[in-house]
Amino acid sequence: MTATSAKLLKLALPLVKAHGFTREALSLSALSLPTPLANPLPDASVTALFGPGNDACRTLVHAWLDDSRRRMKEEATEKMGMGDVLKARLKSNEPVLEHLPEAFALLASSPLLPLPLLPVDPAPIIKHAAQVSNQACWIARSDAQESSWYTRRATISAIYLAAELHQLTSPKTAPAFLDSLLENAEHAGKALDETALFASYVWKSWRGIVRSSGVLV
Repeated sequence: MTATSAKLLKLALPLVKAHGFTREALSLSALSLPTPLANPLPDASVTALFGPGNDACRTLVHAWLDDSRRRMKEEATEKMGMGDVLKARLKSNEPVLEHLPEAFALLASSPLLPLPLLPVDPAPIIKHAAQVSNQACWIARSDAQESSWYTRRATISAIYLAAELHQLTSPKTAPAFLDSLLENAEHAGKALDETALFASYVWKSWRGIVRSSGVLV
């Protein structure tokens, strides 16, 4: 990515709240430059800088997720536990919550084929949850070792994914729902097979959310 693309991408992030994860947000970012352009970027320039069609939108989604993880680390304090860290991450979703189903639908679709023909690919959303889990475990100073280290992160990934799904449908109760999942995970002993079953259930629910977004049919 060029320096110009990176600068415009960063300037587009605050525009997501009003314009969503769209080519329009990327186009309007040029108006926020230190020396603003007279007009938004033409569509051809958006394509040249960020990719054709929905590829540009996916670039913006990835940039927003990366920025959210960066803020997780920068805004963390030493006394934060796992619940505090994950709640802070959920809170960062709030300004753009109405746009997240479409964002995740874009991530879950292949850029190589027309969207209406595509199956839903879980890998990008699972990767997103895993990255949040890794960051959260680092911030909360999880002391799990070796095989339990991986189990702990798999559990936190599934829990975060479920909490984020819950947030899309019931934002006000998401923190309490997250607390209940974390508490139950501790009592369950974080068994990997149970985590896998739970993750499968969560993914089926996520698939319904991204399909209902209108991006996928």
